[in-house]
Amino acid sequence: MLITTNAIVLSKLKYRDNDLIVKCYTQEVGIVSFLLRGVLKSKKGNSKIAYFQLLSQIQIVFTYKNTRSLQSIKETKLNHIYSSLHSHVLKSSIVMFLSEVLSNTLQEEEQNETLYSYLEHTLLWLDSQSEYANFHLLFLLKLTKYLGFYPDTSNIDTAFFNLYEGKFELRSSNKYAISGENLTLLKQLLGITFDALPNIKINAKQRQSFLSMILLYFELHLGSFKTPKSLQVFNQVFS
Repeated sequence: MLITTNAIVLSKLKYRDNDLIVKCYTQEVGIVSFLLRGVLKSKKGNSKIAYFQLLSQIQIVFTYKNTRSLQSIKETKLNHIYSSLHSHVLKSSIVMFLSEVLSNTLQEEEQNETLYSYLEHTLLWLDSQSEYANFHLLFLLKLTKYLGFYPDTSNIDTAFFNLYEGKFELRSSNKYAISGENLTLLKQLLGITFDALPNIKINAKQRQSFLSMILLYFELHLGSFKTPKSLQVFNQVFS
């Protein structure tokens, strides 16, 4: 079956001397992995290495065979040319970190138009902004909506949020109930738009604490989730 689809590059891995294995989140069929033969030595053709930078938004044509774990791409072109995501040091650190999180969390081999649209538009937003220090926090929080464990806000005025239960509560019921600065920031971020992010003022220590909390939230609700290897470097860049 010949498929033409938009796709976002989640990961790439060198294979042998000149090949790449690339995992993409596609608009039409969800997660698909591709073997790009000879792409590291080829100076011409449709599979240019520059197309497959992390979180690049591309359009691909490929023949899908469900008996294969690695598909082959026939044609590739860029859907969007980022102005800063891959050239700005801080933004490229965000890209590396979020691509690892997404590669870890997105496993579905099926279409999800709303999730794809969310990824597409938030990455374009980040590319265009000059204030984005808290982008990854809101990005991950809103991502939980598409993964099925967005916080239940029905009792948002209470004094604790239970990470394990995913809801606010009057009193601490287990070791995963949070309060204090992380709770305050969670309440601030719930329901706001990305355009309102510059109004959230927190320091590097608070940012790292909240990120650790939300990664624990992912771990509690996604059995296969692992702490990103890039987390330490990412925190150093934003400290």
